[in-house]
Amino acid sequence: MFESLADKLQGVFHRLRSKGSLNEQDVNDALREVRLVLLEADVNLRVVKDFISRVRERSIGEKILDGLNPAQQVVKIVNEEMTALLGGEQAPLTFAPRPPTVIMLCGLQGAGKTTHAGKLAQHLRKQGRNPLLVAADIYRPAAIKQLQVVGEQVKVPVFTLGNQVDPAEIAKQAVATALTSGQDIVILDTAGRLQIDQALMDELRRVKAAVNPHETLLVVDAMTGQEAVNVAQGFSDAIGVDGFILTKLDGDARGGAALSIKSVAGKPIKFVGVGEKMDALEVFYPDRMASRILGMGDVLTLIEKAEAALDQKKAMELEKKLRANKFDFEDYLDQMRQMRKLGPLDQILSMLPGMGANASKLQGLDINEKQLAHVEAIICSMTLAERREPGIINGSRRRRIAAGSGTSIQDVNKLLSQFEQMKTMMRTLSGHDPGSIPGLPGMPGRGGKHAGSNKKNKRKPPPAFKFPFGRR
Repeated sequence: MFESLADKLQGVFHRLRSKGSLNEQDVNDALREVRLVLLEADVNLRVVKDFISRVRERSIGEKILDGLNPAQQVVKIVNEEMTALLGGEQAPLTFAPRPPTVIMLCGLQGAGKTTHAGKLAQHLRKQGRNPLLVAADIYRPAAIKQLQVVGEQVKVPVFTLGNQVDPAEIAKQAVATALTSGQDIVILDTAGRLQIDQALMDELRRVKAAVNPHETLLVVDAMTGQEAVNVAQGFSDAIGVDGFILTKLDGDARGGAALSIKSVAGKPIKFVGVGEKMDALEVFYPDRMASRILGMGDVLTLIEKAEAALDQKKAMELEKKLRANKFDFEDYLDQMRQMRKLGPLDQILSMLPGMGANASKLQGLDINEKQLAHVEAIICSMTLAERREPGIINGSRRRRIAAGSGTSIQDVNKLLSQFEQMKTMMRTLSGHDPGSIPGLPGMPGRGGKHAGSNKKNKRKPPPAFKFPFGRR
């Protein structure tokens, strides 16, 4: 969502850095460009004016810090002000001192309440909580069935009394059930409308009065731009909300809602939806989002994703196989699947400092997720014996693998060739001291008495391993 905004802002700051020194006119010219970029991104006009005013006042009046040049100082100020604009600090959920904690989700139809009720339940279950989903939308056709399907996907029970019982009564009985069943979180999926109306607000107020939720979260669609901000303001004024879940942040809208909603509605963004899968929900960190927008990366989120997705036991087993030069297509496939659990590759690369919106252009690299799927299909079309001993794959086997995977013999040959190049690299590295092998788990330049001590073993460098995405 922020790709265009990030690209343009980074262009402004690149031009600033190219100047040897800055005067007041340079700062004003840069901020004029920043103002236009933010308005094009559909950021609220009042928010833009206040933001530019604060940055200008600090940029012209603040002393340059040691170790920074004037352009770096401006970027630092913009980063700090954008972090403040997005909410300052991460706003955690409020949990009840005595369970269950009641979380009420509200919002218009189509914003993604039901799906994000499931995502939130899965997020909390991973933290050791025991959530209960509650079907309190009795109007939308198949709303109860949809929540039940979502509940099955995330392995969380769903409480329902059908569509003939008042939503406030459903909420009260759900909380009572959670008390007796040992659930410590109750997530209410309430009804929505196509637009804000009095009947909806009256019903939500009755539900709130019935169960006194510890968190009232408004689910808003980031793709709707300034309309999302208006909806947030309307719900906040009518029933009072504690925070927002901003959905569809992986879309191609301009991102103005995320930058405006805290300033206009006065409540923080607590979670963001970044994809269609049930695990595509992230805690919202204003400082990390500001860093992403300004091209400074988001290494902390990347580390958290890796810790959640990668299997440490398998990593240790892989290390042993690499040391013994026994890496095969089974291991290759397993590692590729673990890597893909982190998310789309362009999103992962965008978290690296300096990449920002240009992640997909890394040294001409074309991030092609379909190509990765083709590689997986080729490996899955091999027999177990062929995966473990690729040397037996002759011409007839290659034709069978190509037919089975829906690819060409050339694609199969290319993958086999790349795999052999990698194995050659592994054989070359296997003669090195463990402490000096770069890029392998548990071995990368970690120092120690053996690090860098293998000077006698002079070999030709191994062929470069080509990743399975094409070059532009």
